[in-house]
Amino acid sequence: MKLKTIVMSVLFFTIHFTSISQIPPTQFKNPILSGYHPDPSICRVGDDYYLVNSSFVWFPGLPIYHSKDLVNWEHIGYGISNEKAVNFNGLKDKLGLFAPTIRHHNGTFYIINTCVGCKMNFYITAKNPAGPWSDPIWLSDAPGIDPSLFWDDDGKCYYTGMGSVKDKAWPAQTVVYNQEIDLNTHQLIGERNELSFGHANNAAYAEGPHIYKINGKYVLLLSEGGTEQYHAMSVHHSDNLKGPFVADIVNPILTHRHLGKEYPIYAVGHGDLVETQNGEWWCVMLGKRLNKGITTLARETFLAKVEFEGQTPIINKGFGKVLSEQKRPDLPWTPVPKPSVIDHFDQHDLDLKWCTIRTPQSTYFTIKNSQLQLALQPEVIDSLVHSSLLVQRIMDHHFVAKTSFSFKTQKTNEEVGLCVYRTNENYFTLMKRKDSLVLIESFKGKRKEVASVPYHHKGIHLKAMAEDMKIQFYYSTTNDHFLPIGEPLSLITIADGQGNAQFNGPGIGIYATSNGKPTKNKAFFDWFSYQGVEKKTIID
Repeated sequence: MKLKTIVMSVLFFTIHFTSISQIPPTQFKNPILSGYHPDPSICRVGDDYYLVNSSFVWFPGLPIYHSKDLVNWEHIGYGISNEKAVNFNGLKDKLGLFAPTIRHHNGTFYIINTCVGCKMNFYITAKNPAGPWSDPIWLSDAPGIDPSLFWDDDGKCYYTGMGSVKDKAWPAQTVVYNQEIDLNTHQLIGERNELSFGHANNAAYAEGPHIYKINGKYVLLLSEGGTEQYHAMSVHHSDNLKGPFVADIVNPILTHRHLGKEYPIYAVGHGDLVETQNGEWWCVMLGKRLNKGITTLARETFLAKVEFEGQTPIINKGFGKVLSEQKRPDLPWTPVPKPSVIDHFDQHDLDLKWCTIRTPQSTYFTIKNSQLQLALQPEVIDSLVHSSLLVQRIMDHHFVAKTSFSFKTQKTNEEVGLCVYRTNENYFTLMKRKDSLVLIESFKGKRKEVASVPYHHKGIHLKAMAEDMKIQFYYSTTNDHFLPIGEPLSLITIADGQGNAQFNGPGIGIYATSNGKPTKNKAFFDWFSYQGVEKKTIID
């Protein structure tokens, strides 16, 4: 009897705690996409949600995510994955693929976008948002950036964009306009209509426009104030798609600029609205998080509840700001597979999280025998052309990244190692050379050797550990007993400002180069791991 009681008790607690673990959370935490995920745009098809972000000169470009509950997002593909479709070589890191808009109409997905430094505005199409997507369909006579598409009730499609103002009434004045677009001939047709300069007579950089039809009226949502501390979103209304649009009396409907420079979430703006199948409205937008007063993770994607009072969308009613935690949408909780901490390179293709900087001109890596074979190319990351660099987004303020590889050379110009990248002028590298390890920091284009140690083994393990505003690099012949190289370095090197582009974000990964001289040499990577960690003094 006693044994039976014990067994029943164990069974009860097992069932009890298992059921508790399966109860979905009532809250969600912002950001919903951490790290470098700016300029989010969203659309719903049935009970599926799709989201796309800017990517600038990272390739593949325009990462696409899928969700069932607006909180759990799975990376499913890229809008731009054909190397011949767009060429980013020669472009600075702040150029390339700007703010995209994703929409769905009559069974087809559309992403409309700007490639600054390329041929400017274009759109791509797909039947499956995971791809494949068409090559860019370039638009002529479509000035400005941040285009969006809207289909009216009569089936006509309209292009909405942002353009410059010839005779400015105030500094940084821009105009949001729309014009009918013929998707068969790929031409803007008819009259171009000026819709708004922003909600006030000193509104700077009216941009990121989206048009919706809500409760029988046309709603124009746009951003203004620039994508820094004074970023904001305003809304405008009209009975006619071509205007005039009237600014809502409560504008801006969302900003954090009035909360002060020390508020932990700032620069919020550039939003897109979506209505759920349950009739709720939500808004995705970009924002930045401060880390010791500095932004190291760049612009991220946040989520906020929207409730309409008449025609006015109220963001997080009762709060009026983006919250770090709040009640989640009224949708079935649908977790997605978490990205693997460690990549063993045992699949035919690289995981979707991997990107390179600028457009590859040749095949520079292969996966074979559970190894990533990375070819050394003459190009270097200091230049504005593609090099043998593979990175993934840094998504945490505190993280540990490690890798294991083998590399041997008799040449002094060949090197392979670990890289933390923000721009071609701001990065860290820890590189294995012929008979040494060298830690390099490039800050505002000034490249310097921070530390070096002798190293004669073919195989090596490298590690980077970040906490708050410091990063420490290590090395080892095995996957333990790591030795530090140099002192902890400041992450200001990859932070916003500091000579960095304010648009893109940081990545961490692997890099190989022959520094200007052709070679057939390769490095053989066994694995790479990245993991966010709790803050616990990981750096002494």
